[in-house]
Amino acid sequence: MMKMILVPSDFTETAENAAVYALHLAKTMQAGVKLFNVFKAPVEVVGTGVDWPLSDYTSIEKEITTELYYLATRLKGSNYAAAHTYAPIIECECETGPETTTITAKVAQERISLVVMGMSEEGSSEFFLGSTNRDIIDKTNCPLLLIPNNMVYKNPEKIAFATDLRASDVDIVHALASFARYYNAEILLIHVTDGTNEGDYHEEVKEFLKGVSSKINYEKVYYRHVKSIDVKHGLDWLAEHGQVDMLAMVHRKHNILDRLFAPSHTHEVAGDARIPVLVFPEAGENVVVSLF
Repeated sequence: MMKMILVPSDFTETAENAAVYALHLAKTMQAGVKLFNVFKAPVEVVGTGVDWPLSDYTSIEKEITTELYYLATRLKGSNYAAAHTYAPIIECECETGPETTTITAKVAQERISLVVMGMSEEGSSEFFLGSTNRDIIDKTNCPLLLIPNNMVYKNPEKIAFATDLRASDVDIVHALASFARYYNAEILLIHVTDGTNEGDYHEEVKEFLKGVSSKINYEKVYYRHVKSIDVKHGLDWLAEHGQVDMLAMVHRKHNILDRLFAPSHTHEVAGDARIPVLVFPEAGENVVVSLF
């Protein structure tokens, strides 16, 4: 079964840029790309009992599908596409419904391997405002790659993974290694602390790295301890000064008091990032953390 990258699109420049990024990934990993639009269909007017004609829905669906195929044509016609032997299949689909619910349902139904979305600045279209990005981060059960506005694609040579040294993060590093192999990229394991209450810190690091080395057969994995006033400042500094091409992290959904990755940390780091952010869902039932 072909691996598939889902690319939600609202036809903005940011969305198209994310689609271009996804196409590059698909070429390297020999995956398919699905361009997906969620639209608001005419519905019964509240309190009137009047239904919109089915023809209105059909007309909207046809118009959006045509726009998706125009986008697919532009992607297929790019110089990058012509220069490579593998040309990913690009599918187009649209559905009506709430954006986040519809996207997450599509991920589950089609066993999507990766969702690639754009991150727009304030003032752009509603679909890519921070609230929707946050909702997708909270609810998707597969890896999510967020692409900053105007980000130009480059092969990732160094990927930083922010960890709080939990044993469950070893599985995430394993999944990340399967992705890094396509690019022969380094994985930099980052643990951020404020330097206080270190306690048995060195023993904790030792045990975590022991778990990584016993499960992951990938030589380009390194560890770095970063001291900062908090996690966000530490990761911001790393992204700006660490020559990192991509930042990966786990979104902890259910533990608000988590000392490292409470939901606000994931949202804040992703929202301010100037490099792509790969967000893994926390392990659980029906959760996919593997990439390709």
